[in-house]
Amino acid sequence: MLILALDTATSAIAVAVARDDVAPVVAVEVDPRAHTERLAPLVARALGEAGATPADVTDVVVGTGPGPFTGLRVGMVTAVTTGLALGVPVHGVCTLDVLAEQGLGATDADELLVATDARRREVYWARYARDGDTARPVTEPAVGPAGDLPDEVRALPTVGRGPLLYPDALTAPLDGVLDTDPAVLARIGARRLAAGTPMPVEPLYLRRPDALTTAERDLR
Repeated sequence: MLILALDTATSAIAVAVARDDVAPVVAVEVDPRAHTERLAPLVARALGEAGATPADVTDVVVGTGPGPFTGLRVGMVTAVTTGLALGVPVHGVCTLDVLAEQGLGATDADELLVATDARRREVYWARYARDGDTARPVTEPAVGPAGDLPDEVRALPTVGRGPLLYPDALTAPLDGVLDTDPAVLARIGARRLAAGTPMPVEPLYLRRPDALTTAERDLR
């Protein structure tokens, strides 16, 4: 099995190539405005460093957000078109699940909060509980102002860029866990594949995009 994992739902353009029993090759750049330009070169770089070609890919795993519309769409479209071109299955993993699992490795706490940048002075967020070595969602992904989250949620250890953006509201950041680690995305994908867990490829936009066509604006 060779998994190509990619995520563009956070400020990072994140790619990993993961084989069985071999450390994954990771290529990441942080630029929330350059997902379109940087994703394909990062995929090519990761495959090259792994000594692999597109023909070697057996599965594509993509972060499904939630995330800002344009960035998330780049990763989703790339994953689906890559799967179609190579004739391999594509699997979706909630980006907040990935960040939650990253966070569990940085704290002994039994619960944590994931809060990522949703722009418009809001965060995408969800609450998670430790379940063995994995993170179990306690709430569904949601979007809203950081200050509107329940007090007990805002006090939890928090991963993502939310605490950097809204330190007065999210006061317990976990250092170093800001954006998606694509190696963790690949690991979750492989684990769920082995367990037969469904992984639908459905983007979690949670709200309408900033840019709308004239017809879309007329429907508002």
